[in-house]
Amino acid sequence: MTTSSLGTVTEGSIAQPDQHDNLVIEAPRNRRKRPSGNRSKTNFEMYAWIFMRMSGLLLFVLVLWHLLIMTVLDGGVQKVNFAFVAGRWSSPFWRTWDLAQLWLAQLHGTNGLRVIINDYAERDGTRFWLKMLLYMSSFLVLLLGTLVIFTFDPNLT
Repeated sequence: MTTSSLGTVTEGSIAQPDQHDNLVIEAPRNRRKRPSGNRSKTNFEMYAWIFMRMSGLLLFVLVLWHLLIMTVLDGGVQKVNFAFVAGRWSSPFWRTWDLAQLWLAQLHGTNGLRVIINDYAERDGTRFWLKMLLYMSSFLVLLLGTLVIFTFDPNLT
């Protein structure tokens, strides 16, 4: 334990007095090096972070407007049936709107779960398989959702 004009500093604390009795803060820890070798350095995580903010804002507007139209202007969800969807999707505008919601929501959620898997899966093998399961299921949802939006036939009998 050391006492100076600035107070008492105990052993093992971050702030240690130097030769002139001034407190010095030690340098932060070095970043952990990944064992993946010499990969080229990209800014993928920065772009993923920016995507989450931009897609979140756009999804907020798309979903809020969608809810306003579906519940207030179109008479509520009790009117939603096959004929309603067929009439709505006869316009390319609504197909594009729903396609944008599908893709943005799925990619936004996939990116968020990717971050959670990276944060909480400790073993490399577990992290790999969880992310593969995530990517495969996300691809399947995007594929099937896009297929339904583009191939929807309002003349089914």
